[in-house]
Amino acid sequence: MRRTTILLTVVTLCSCTTYRNPSNTGDPYTDWAVYLGDATSSHYSTLDQINRSNVADLTLAWTYKSGDADSTGRTQIQCNPIIIDSTLYATSPGLKAIALDATTGREIWRFDPFEAGAVDEGRGINRGVSYWRGDDQHAARILYSAGSRLFALDASTGIPINSFGEEGSVDLRDGLDRDVAGLSVTARTPGIIHKHLLIQGTSISEGIRSAPGHIRAYDVRTGELVWIFHTIPHPGEFGYETWPPNAYLYSGGANAWSGLSLDEERGTVFLPTGSAAFDFWGGNRIGENLFANSVLALDAMTGERKWHFQIVHHDIWDRDLPAAPNLVTVERDGRHIEAVAQVTKSGHVFLLDRDTGIPLFPVEERPFPPSDLEGEQAWPTQPIPLKPPPFARQKFDEEDVTNISQESHDYVLERLRQVRSDGQFVPPSIQGTIIYPGFDGGAEWGGAGYDPTTGVLYVNSNEMAWILTMVPLNPDGATTGKGLYARYCAGCHGTGLEGSPTGDMPALTGLESRMTRDAVSEQIARGIGFMPSFGFLESGEVSAIVDFLFGEDEETLIELEEDDAELSAFFAGSPYGHTGYNRFFDQDGYPAVKPPWGTLNAINLNTGTIVWTVPLGEFAELTARGVPQTGTENYGGPVVTSGGLLFIAASKDERFRAFDKENGAVLWETQLPAGGYATPATYEVRGKQYVVIAAGGGKMGTKSGDAYLAFALPD
Repeated sequence: MRRTTILLTVVTLCSCTTYRNPSNTGDPYTDWAVYLGDATSSHYSTLDQINRSNVADLTLAWTYKSGDADSTGRTQIQCNPIIIDSTLYATSPGLKAIALDATTGREIWRFDPFEAGAVDEGRGINRGVSYWRGDDQHAARILYSAGSRLFALDASTGIPINSFGEEGSVDLRDGLDRDVAGLSVTARTPGIIHKHLLIQGTSISEGIRSAPGHIRAYDVRTGELVWIFHTIPHPGEFGYETWPPNAYLYSGGANAWSGLSLDEERGTVFLPTGSAAFDFWGGNRIGENLFANSVLALDAMTGERKWHFQIVHHDIWDRDLPAAPNLVTVERDGRHIEAVAQVTKSGHVFLLDRDTGIPLFPVEERPFPPSDLEGEQAWPTQPIPLKPPPFARQKFDEEDVTNISQESHDYVLERLRQVRSDGQFVPPSIQGTIIYPGFDGGAEWGGAGYDPTTGVLYVNSNEMAWILTMVPLNPDGATTGKGLYARYCAGCHGTGLEGSPTGDMPALTGLESRMTRDAVSEQIARGIGFMPSFGFLESGEVSAIVDFLFGEDEETLIELEEDDAELSAFFAGSPYGHTGYNRFFDQDGYPAVKPPWGTLNAINLNTGTIVWTVPLGEFAELTARGVPQTGTENYGGPVVTSGGLLFIAASKDERFRAFDKENGAVLWETQLPAGGYATPATYEVRGKQYVVIAAGGGKMGTKSGDAYLAFALPD
């Protein structure tokens, strides 16, 4: 049995020793007890103390700083905190779990999984925690993930529950019905709790070697695995024929990384899944690839499939379903229909009947071009909803080239004419293909907010073009350091080690002056930050990559130890790599398309129409030049309230704003110490309403932060 020493910092324990909060979801009039507000992922609060008439008077109520941000800008806080009674539960940039007094920001307890010795991977990100109320025999607990470990902590003290798993945690790499040794399996987004079960999705690598994204349910009392749903079907299971034979043995992906929603009355959990791996070439997974890129409805107690709707067939564009679906009620011909609304990276909303998965607005299977890449067979059609209309532009034509200056226009136009830009679902190419809207939406993991009183869905959107360029790989490249780098590393760090233009992915040039060979080898094996573990690589492969990075013999042939011919052929079988995730910028680093570059949208789900669209964010230097507000790329979702407001940060200008939800007018805004790339939360304690946002920064080249800030009306 794995033995660990648990180290815990406890700062002023809660004075309350009994089990607090009599319901699993908390009081909706005071708490924000579930990730994204409630089990339906509504992002909605009935609180109205802060409203249109007084929101301009909001002031800073408290600030909490965790002290563990990375000064180089490599950390983030994407956490949507939960609030139970008067305690706020959240995570820090260093993946510590924290409990704060929700009225003052005073730290109650802190748990560090790395000091606990229970996590052996590199640090990444976390978007929140789950809360279970406890029962007659068990105390209330917080469940959250760091690295590959899922922890259960006492909600009052932050101390691990020793009776859960192995001394307070379970390994997410276990129980996947396949050997995933050396592969990355984490959970960046919290699972959802139904009765005594925690239903959990995972985040995995999206490269050629990836773990399967199967959905699992754990007993919150013991950590025991209760059920598993195979998103890559096993023999005899529904959907098995949509993959090549035996794909379940080696294919990866099809994971629910972005969040789950729960209909407690029906006992149904709804999951959005991501693409199959490898993201951009699927010649070794020919077929529709169920249940990748699907909305899945599963029985929450058993994991049995009730229905599914696949939104992208045989994804080769990284079109993961990026956010938890919203459970909504729409009016149709005088009837109320309970439905599921799923936003997408491509800028669409799919509205599906909650019981059957049948679309409530027409969806057409439209033809798209075939692929010209070796071995690839793009699926001939893709489903496109006719209503609501897209909330992001669908094609980057010459008339959409940026107009912020003549120099920018000319620069972008010349580059645009060198690549393919034919709209959605045009296959990747060696020439270069425009992905628009980009790899990060349209919609992203912040998700959409839903107002149940009006039937309006609110979603922030990116309007960014990216260029995907495929690169043929030398068939012998898997046996050289240069070839291994091209296969596993160049997609993030660039074919020339240059990193990404925004700094999200660091350059590896001059690495020998900053790190030792041993340190680089360790990071390859364990991962760090957003970089997954490459622990599956054999020692000779790691040494060859390090030789290449340090400018040594890049063409030295190595001999692999693996003796499974089928798996070896599959893992080395992709004839293509790619040049990376490259945003299309002008010469000054501004987006290539004509503004807006980021928007906030209100969509009436009853009528399938867009009510209003406004820019979200601005570049002050462009405004000073007389350029109309452009909006910015944005990450993190909205909160909608019955006080007539929509709160959202998300934008690159590092501001936090309140909008009038009826017309999109800005009613209040404030500057944050770092970007608020997270979804806020609102709650009430002893008659006072607060709005809290994590300011963790670290995306799009902006500085990292370590703060949570809460705002309220003056006393």
